[in-house]
Amino acid sequence: MTTTHPLSPELRNELLQGRMAEPHSVLGMHPLTYRKKPGVAVRALVRGAETCQVVLLKEDGSERKRVPLRRKDDTDFFEVFTGEVTKVTPYRLRVTFPSGEVRQFYDPYAFLPTLSDHDLYLFNEGNEHFIYRKLGAHPHTVREVPGVAFAVWAPNARRVSLVCDAVGWDGRYLPLRRLGSSGVWELFVPGLKAGLVYKYEILGADGNLHLKSDPYATRFEPPPHNASIVCPVDDFAWSDQEWMEERARQQPYERPISIYEVHAGSWMRDTGDGHRSLNYRELAPRLADYAKEHGFTHVEFLPLAEHPFAGSWGYQVTGFFAPTHRFGTPEDFQAMVDHLHREGVGVIVDWVPGHFPKDSFALSWFDGTHLFEHADPRKGEHRDWGTLIFNYGRHEVRCFLIASVLAWMDRFHVDGFRVDAVASMLYLDYSREEGDWIPNEYGGRENLEAIDFLRSVNDLLHYYYPGAVMIAEESTSFGSVSWPSAQGGLGFDFKWNMGWMHDTLRYFSEDPLYRKYHQDELTFGMLYQNSEHFVLAFSHDEVVHGKSSLLMKMGVASIPAKAANLRALYGWMWGWPGKKTLFMGCEFGQSSEWRYDGQLDWHLLEYLDHRGIRSLVADLNHLYQEDPVLAATDHDPAAFSWVNCSDAEHSVLSFLRRSGAEGEEGSYVVVANLTPVQHDSYRIGVPAGGFWHERINTNAADYGGTGTGNLGGVFSTGQPADDQPDSVLVCLPPMSVLFLRKTSG
Repeated sequence: MTTTHPLSPELRNELLQGRMAEPHSVLGMHPLTYRKKPGVAVRALVRGAETCQVVLLKEDGSERKRVPLRRKDDTDFFEVFTGEVTKVTPYRLRVTFPSGEVRQFYDPYAFLPTLSDHDLYLFNEGNEHFIYRKLGAHPHTVREVPGVAFAVWAPNARRVSLVCDAVGWDGRYLPLRRLGSSGVWELFVPGLKAGLVYKYEILGADGNLHLKSDPYATRFEPPPHNASIVCPVDDFAWSDQEWMEERARQQPYERPISIYEVHAGSWMRDTGDGHRSLNYRELAPRLADYAKEHGFTHVEFLPLAEHPFAGSWGYQVTGFFAPTHRFGTPEDFQAMVDHLHREGVGVIVDWVPGHFPKDSFALSWFDGTHLFEHADPRKGEHRDWGTLIFNYGRHEVRCFLIASVLAWMDRFHVDGFRVDAVASMLYLDYSREEGDWIPNEYGGRENLEAIDFLRSVNDLLHYYYPGAVMIAEESTSFGSVSWPSAQGGLGFDFKWNMGWMHDTLRYFSEDPLYRKYHQDELTFGMLYQNSEHFVLAFSHDEVVHGKSSLLMKMGVASIPAKAANLRALYGWMWGWPGKKTLFMGCEFGQSSEWRYDGQLDWHLLEYLDHRGIRSLVADLNHLYQEDPVLAATDHDPAAFSWVNCSDAEHSVLSFLRRSGAEGEEGSYVVVANLTPVQHDSYRIGVPAGGFWHERINTNAADYGGTGTGNLGGVFSTGQPADDQPDSVLVCLPPMSVLFLRKTSG
């Protein structure tokens, strides 16, 4: 756009009415010839100013000369032509206000873009993996002038402005420049600092104004304002270098991974301070100590990305780059992760790329068009959840989501992600009626764009951060979810074993009298066990919405009997191959369902039934960590075999976890007796003669059981059984699981 002096009334009105898409072409300093005289025109739009001068600067930054600007028609627009200089030169604006206040500042419209053409090209191509370092709000220094660089993607907007207290939240005063055809708008504002509260005012393609938070912001105000806050997150002094280096060397399939799933707001509360949730720094030592004491290798947080509605538990995300304000600042979150790492506890966070809420301040209808979401509701709306679905085929949207994962790794040192609702991403007809979905280009139901996106994000995470893990919550039989993309898989490291979870809970919900008719529910899972790399998970989803707690699901009447059943369930779970996940409260058999706005029923630990369950979980976890046989063979098909899974009449099952050592040293036989009937001399086949140490007995008195067992272990009898060369006669306590380990004794 070429302008003259004075600025035409049409352009001036376009600027004053907030309709100008290229403010840098008008505002700032521009060389031109006026009445045959070369010079520069200087124009400024300053809210509430009484007078305005341009302060021309020398090379050393000192003042050279002041030139007054003329106010136009009693508006906030000022301009002047001066022949004092004939090319763009450093300057400041000096403004007086009716109150007598005088401010002198660098003009935002005197600075070149802070993003390069290469940055924009890669972003539009979908290959700028670290775009979060460019888009958003970043404290920055340009030509030795400190300020904040703002950049946002809104390709269909007619105008984008920064609004904040400095301009009275009026979108006319700090309009951003459009950077070519990239769809990115940018402005460097000198003098602004960290802590600034801001939003973007967008004149959309629909002709309406949209007041939006920054999609790439690292910090937010609480609802109802939900404004973004300029917050640098790269200055934290990390002390977890040893952890990070060790993580990069680890192979996830062979290491013990036992995850404690936590909702940060309801794990434990400060009952002495209005029953408030603990903040990140308060959580850190308590969670670290608790996880270590009970043998958990990782803590997994329900989503901690910013979300406006606490009742969503974090699953309706509006700030994909920001830890939620509810528990402190981003620095507080970094301090929590750092502490957990120093204490030897990993941190996994739930990540929600499958959908986002319709809140008007966030991503939906961002620039007056369906930008982040699909326009057609048959592809772009989750009917069940009332949310919107990302357009995974749009390069810039993929860039946004990939950058979210990499930013949490880079800025916050998390160790991986549990990806929520993967099944909803994989299928175009997910939870839809016939006619309410659009087939893919081949006529199928698979969401090819989402599948390609998932492969990309998994591959990039593993490329940039070796040792990090990606866990899929995927509830269907979609193939090779946890196999490398190079082998045709989706590239996840692990998949939650939802089938095993449902079958096992269904079995244990049966009255023991009828379990003999349901033994296949415990054995069926082995038919597909090696199709994926599984995590066995009893998650938050199983203890809400009227499903009852795990303890109360047990198919018996009294609390002591339920506790014995739950202990047997955990023994079965930790004996079965696969990594482990247990939701908070389940480790001590909480009786009530989980409440997101309360805290766990810690008072239950006054009772042996609950203390005993917790002690058992701790012992199972410590055994799992300390004995590499169990963790290292989680995904080795040759390391598992049934000993006897056909004694349905007595509801007794046994299987072998092989060590591969000569003489079967270190191998385990896991035996489950899942009725309240004790068997005093039950023969179990074993693969080698010698002493079999009773390493775990879920009926131990310390766990709240009767204490019946095998006095530390048994010697083999030399008699073959169960297609094994030897056998042991064991006492099978009622409703119990035994871990028998072959030793050299």
